[in-house]
Amino acid sequence: MKKMIFLLAALTTMYAAAQHSNMYNENMARAIDRVFSAVYNNADEPGAAVLIMQGSDTIYSRCFGLADMETRQPVTLATNFCIASVSKQFSAVALMQLAEQGLLSLDDPLSKFFPEFQAPFFKEITLHHILSHTSGIPDVRPRDNRDFVLYSNDVTSVGYMRTLDHLNFQPGSQYEYINPTFQLIYQIVERVSGMPFEAYMQTHIFGRIGMQSCCYFEPERRISHMAHGYVRDDKGAGWQEYDYGEESFFGTKADGALYCSINDFVTWERALRDNRVWTAASKRLAYQPWISIPKDAEYGYQPYTGYGYGFFVQDYPGQPTHVYHLGDNGGFTIYAGKIPERDLIFLFFSTRPDIDRLRMVNDVYHILGFNF
Repeated sequence: MKKMIFLLAALTTMYAAAQHSNMYNENMARAIDRVFSAVYNNADEPGAAVLIMQGSDTIYSRCFGLADMETRQPVTLATNFCIASVSKQFSAVALMQLAEQGLLSLDDPLSKFFPEFQAPFFKEITLHHILSHTSGIPDVRPRDNRDFVLYSNDVTSVGYMRTLDHLNFQPGSQYEYINPTFQLIYQIVERVSGMPFEAYMQTHIFGRIGMQSCCYFEPERRISHMAHGYVRDDKGAGWQEYDYGEESFFGTKADGALYCSINDFVTWERALRDNRVWTAASKRLAYQPWISIPKDAEYGYQPYTGYGYGFFVQDYPGQPTHVYHLGDNGGFTIYAGKIPERDLIFLFFSTRPDIDRLRMVNDVYHILGFNF
């Protein structure tokens, strides 16, 4: 009888703890919901998709507003957003895969892959510098031809490097976030693998891990469940489309024109975590902050943050490492982050840019018990 009473008491305690845990999660979800619903409070405006998971458990999941203002399609977890610069991590993984196969080294100079680049400093700039935004190569793409600015691709966009005659700083000495250096990965993958960039990515990344609808933007391609980016019109009362044909260099792929849904991105995160697209050694390299980001950086500054290989890495004192990337392309505003130590992922994909993304993200982390 005593054993039965003890067992009943233990079960009662466990049930009470579980109920408390569920209530805590419900309260947490409500607090998170207030952060996003305060901004995305109109179902007829451009919206967002948000998902927070720990392991296989969903902490918060909600979609707001519209993916397409013309068709009135709402945002869902299957909506394909242009994830903008979050695309860079996919290109970085492709280079590391080729390094794992011995087809290149991250210490190889750019001159090995681009003999047409004339300046001698291309012998000093390595793939490591490209991946960590420490190359010193300036972004001096010509802006006087509007068609070039709007419709350039990964090859034409970097054409200026053929005759480039200066660097902004000695390679490896500073951080400067620019897109054209990541666009070089497009041609490197093709020249080393012997495959078109898009085919390589589909074979060795998207198809390999089961990303169902992830693909690169092409003007004539029909992307299923495709979102558009929007900005407020000149009068501030309505919205106008702002993506391909409106935003500069929107269609370059290796640095920013990948379309992906929240659902597919979870698949990607699990593949990164479980080393199904790279080795554990490559992951350690990618998540290592190779260079600190200064306060005066034009893009990417947060306290205690550096840049790895295609990832921002924040090592805030007393907090677990925060690995993430931001994306901005046309009206798309993206955050894709994680705390690997806790197996926590946080995805926030938006079709409008008039938001304080990092404030919202950090507010959510505070609710979750972190202090970034």
